[in-house]
Amino acid sequence: MILSAGKEEIFSFAHPIGIGLIESAINLTNVCLLDRPKALIFIGSAGSYNLDKHKIFDIVTSSTAAQIEISFLQKKSYSPIDNFITASVSRETVVNSSNYITTDKVSAIAFDKLGFEIENMEFYSVVKVAKEFNIPVKGIFVITNYCEKNAHEQYLQNIKEAKNKLINYLKEKGYIK
Repeated sequence: MILSAGKEEIFSFAHPIGIGLIESAINLTNVCLLDRPKALIFIGSAGSYNLDKHKIFDIVTSSTAAQIEISFLQKKSYSPIDNFITASVSRETVVNSSNYITTDKVSAIAFDKLGFEIENMEFYSVVKVAKEFNIPVKGIFVITNYCEKNAHEQYLQNIKEAKNKLINYLKEKGYIK
């Protein structure tokens, strides 16, 4: 089953599960309870923490997610939850998730130094739910912006072309026809 967040990221072949950590967790759990998929592929946009690693319109795949907030980087918070999860045995791109988009370059650099390369609001929830239901999961992301002051404007400027590039990638790889 192919999933997407929704709103700006609607695809005819994908089931939208909502935006952010909470909506996506609730809605994907309902999907898994009602009609358990054999495998999950989450597709969507992502912001890059490092301009040198991932450029606008790059396609990045991953099965590893984290949920680290900026307040943690600033040593102003901690979490008792397991906030790093992987559905893969190989070392790959770590996708950080939050209900907030990083717009501070210093924070983006700090995330990059921790080993996180991109951010997507929903992916941590998707991987967490998939693991709970023992369903194989993968994320396929297209970079729409850098995590800096103009992140939202870049996203809005790039989302249409990014979706086309993502669709072409999915066709090339045989995920869709």
